[in-house]
Amino acid sequence: MRTRLAHTLSFWLLGAVALSVLAMGGLTAWNLREGFGAYLQARDLERLDRFAVLVADRMAQDGASTAVPSPPPDMRALLRDLATLEGRPPPDRPAPLDRPPHFPPDEPPGAAARGPRPAPAPGPRPPWPPGPPPGAEDAFGARVALVHADGRPWAGPPGAGDDAHAVERPIVLRGEVVARLRLKPVAPAPDAIETRFLRSQYLGIAALATALLLLALAGALWLARQWARPLRAVQEATARIARGELGVRVPIERGDEIGDVVRNVNAMAESLQRIEGARRRWLADLSHELRTPLTVLRGEVEALVDGVRLPSATALQSLREDVLRLGTLVDDLHLLALADLQSLPCHPADADAVQLVRDAMQRHAGLAADAGLTLGWGSEPAGAIAVRWDAARIGQLLANLLQNSLRYTDAPGRVELSLRQADGLVQLAIDDSAPGVAPADLQRVFEPLYRADAARSRHSGGSGLGLAIAAAIAAAHGGRIAASASALGGLRVVVELSVLAAAPGP
Repeated sequence: MRTRLAHTLSFWLLGAVALSVLAMGGLTAWNLREGFGAYLQARDLERLDRFAVLVADRMAQDGASTAVPSPPPDMRALLRDLATLEGRPPPDRPAPLDRPPHFPPDEPPGAAARGPRPAPAPGPRPPWPPGPPPGAEDAFGARVALVHADGRPWAGPPGAGDDAHAVERPIVLRGEVVARLRLKPVAPAPDAIETRFLRSQYLGIAALATALLLLALAGALWLARQWARPLRAVQEATARIARGELGVRVPIERGDEIGDVVRNVNAMAESLQRIEGARRRWLADLSHELRTPLTVLRGEVEALVDGVRLPSATALQSLREDVLRLGTLVDDLHLLALADLQSLPCHPADADAVQLVRDAMQRHAGLAADAGLTLGWGSEPAGAIAVRWDAARIGQLLANLLQNSLRYTDAPGRVELSLRQADGLVQLAIDDSAPGVAPADLQRVFEPLYRADAARSRHSGGSGLGLAIAAAIAAAHGGRIAASASALGGLRVVVELSVLAAAPGP
């Protein structure tokens, strides 16, 4: 089964989103796990620092000293003071009693000096020290202990100060270390609050990742349809165009690259349709242009053969003119065919543009006078304009333009030529008087065998190839030619050529 573009786009988009979500989720989970442990450790160290300052203050207030043995501080009271300092509620369960484990409970330090101890309350004595309640093993008070400067236990839960990984903070009084606080690290426990918190976070990340993947899948399908629908329309249109249905157009309007493709396809179809129409017109016009002189020539020859017309110099001259007219038409068609296959062969040489125009005007002055037209300068340059052109080709261009104007301008009328140079370009303009050309026909006057019959009659002859050949010569010199309405009431043709025009390569 052929893979559809919608499926491919959906797969790649979903894969990219899935990879991004999984990478982000995995990184977040790892960072959360590592960062949460670091957070717990940093929180413990921060509380230990505050507790060390608090213990030092209390011992300084009680006048403690390393020289005289002091009773152990009241850890329960100190932990409550720490909770108050932090704005936390006092612990419901105090830390284990602050008697050191190596003194018997009935013989605390300094008991003999203070006198007899009161009798203990009747009843069984609780075990020493009492254990923390369930779930309190990670409590701060259950993991912090106070030891003497030499490391002997002094106050706090037994074993908290003996841990090899315990964190230690000194208690300094008057520049001397009198005791040390030791904090036992939190032991990992599967059922601890931290573990449950991390589990809930992981579940949240997994749920979010799943929702994002489902959303990405829906978005990928929607986006793929939005892209695939116009592409399918383009595919169908191009298939029909390939079958010869040149009137097909894709009606989709978009502002993105797909819209550009659609517009290009429509423009291509329109261009192909126009070329096909031009080809058919070309064949029809070409057959007509060839048939007319051949018909005349055949009629004259048959008249001579049948004896209807006697051979004479006049008959032979008529035959010669028909043959020359037919030969000229064939030569022009060959020239245009050569221009279509490749650029016209040109041989640039140094020349004077002004002199080339003057020579062309002199050659056509008699034709203009016979037609009742005035041929002259509209704007004549003050001096010579040095150029590098193929003088023969440019002469042919000027002849075709002048013959077109002289042939299709009503008498009395005027034909003007203007020549100027600016920024390395030479601009030649030929204006003639009425009749003019309809605006819709201005872009077609350079098509082979095209005549604007409504404005310019065919009675005066012409093959309809002159302007097309002029356009081919201008293109061969790397220039351009354009037609517009003339201020004299007729047609204005403007040719722009570079001063150093060179023929493009084949």
